[in-house]
Amino acid sequence: MAVHNLTSDAETFTCNAFLATGETPALVDAGAMAGIEERIADRVDELDRVVLTHQHGDHVEELDAVLDAFDPDLYAYAEHPRRTHSLDDGDTLAIGDEEFEAVYSPGHAADHLAFVGEATIYSGDVVVHNDEAFDYGSFGRTDMPGQSRERLIESIATILDRLPEDVEHMYPGHGDEFHGDVRDVIETALDRAERREPKYPE
Repeated sequence: MAVHNLTSDAETFTCNAFLATGETPALVDAGAMAGIEERIADRVDELDRVVLTHQHGDHVEELDAVLDAFDPDLYAYAEHPRRTHSLDDGDTLAIGDEEFEAVYSPGHAADHLAFVGEATIYSGDVVVHNDEAFDYGSFGRTDMPGQSRERLIESIATILDRLPEDVEHMYPGHGDEFHGDVRDVIETALDRAERREPKYPE
């Protein structure tokens, strides 16, 4: 299974939109970069499903364009007019060639899910490898209405509890993907969040 970040060179603000090829071609988040459907078509002829970590604008702005172009199933936690499959904590689904468990992980977003497999995690925005705040082990912002640092901390701890020992590929909603000791990255993020380190300097 190959995973491609289709928005890695985007010039507009967007999340990472990951296309996993293989037995079940899937897009994890549609992003906010115009023309994403053309980049999908460059890699695959058919798209089986779109899987949403959450529905913030930078993750779903181009969702309709992808759904119109490929007519895939849409998997999401929260209601959406074009959702075909609802996801809840503990549900399983295929992304590419790997089976994943949905882990309900609010704090950054009330509808947030991370997807944990035997070797791979799609972590969305709840925990990321790096960003403008931290170089190794960061976490989603919680300073906006409806967000909660306390709930985010619980979510990161839950992900660690349910993370298999051999996970070595991390595909986050922002920043760079990571290959290696994913658990250490997430533990570092949890430690920073628990010490109430500010996401961004004042």
